[in-house]
Amino acid sequence: MTTLVYPPEWQKSWEWKGLRMSFIQTPDQPSRPSGQGATVLIHGFGACKEHWRHTVPALLEQQQVIAIDLVGFGATDKPASRLKSETARQGWRYGIDSWAEQVVALVKHLQLGPVQLVGNSIGGVVALAAAQQLEQQGDPVAQVVLIDCAQRNLDDKRLAEQPPLRRWGRPLLKSLVRQRWFTRVVFRSVVQRGVIRKVLLQAYPSGRNVDEQLIDILITPAQQSGADEAFHGFINLFDDRLAPEILETLHTPVAMIWGEKDPWEPIAEAERWLRFPCVKSLHRLPGLGHCPHDEDPGAVNDTLKTLLTQVDQPTC
Repeated sequence: MTTLVYPPEWQKSWEWKGLRMSFIQTPDQPSRPSGQGATVLIHGFGACKEHWRHTVPALLEQQQVIAIDLVGFGATDKPASRLKSETARQGWRYGIDSWAEQVVALVKHLQLGPVQLVGNSIGGVVALAAAQQLEQQGDPVAQVVLIDCAQRNLDDKRLAEQPPLRRWGRPLLKSLVRQRWFTRVVFRSVVQRGVIRKVLLQAYPSGRNVDEQLIDILITPAQQSGADEAFHGFINLFDDRLAPEILETLHTPVAMIWGEKDPWEPIAEAERWLRFPCVKSLHRLPGLGHCPHDEDPGAVNDTLKTLLTQVDQPTC
């Protein structure tokens, strides 16, 4: 049973496209600076809104904070997946744009005003895509903050960067992960407390905050009906959105916070993203990994608070 992370009165839900969506919304604070809008927190793959357990308390005095569970994760519904090739199959098309559409729908639903989006890992790409959608609708967000944004090295568009053996093995990999029996076996083997702890110790190289509460936060939704379908949909995303493609045309300002010891998303790639006009800064975090906001909140929260209060408001 997951330890209660947020007060019950913060827990919210709404129906979108026939699915129940879960999020938290902190109360507005009298001390909040005038004109300071809301901040929406977007988790990464396999995580949920509770992964921001150390971020929300740090921000709520100066921001109204919303943390969302993306479709397939947390307490949000987990519908059956439908791959791009499964044209006759009923189900949800898991992917960056559909999750971004969910974020945009929440922003519109809550009438949040000058929103800022913060995303970790795959949530960073979702944040960028949502910002792009809102720009196109004439309602841009004030800023996007990427925390160790996913680089999606396995995407087909990056295949030339892979070692020869991985390139040659790609057809076999695709064939395997299209099989639900195979992804179900893999998923069940991963959703074990010991395995999750080992993965977390890779993602959190300092070992800080890899505690029982965090394991509960991650394993409880993964044991719910439909969680294996979300996994199946995600690991079949071989041709989806890449952050640089969005950054190339985005006008919304972007700031980056990055753990220098991230084992999965090298900071060297983030440094290359500084070439895009919309990217304004890169804040390096020595010794930290893929989820620095949870691994060492003290090293992240002050920087994040400064970024969120100093941004200019958007103009259409």
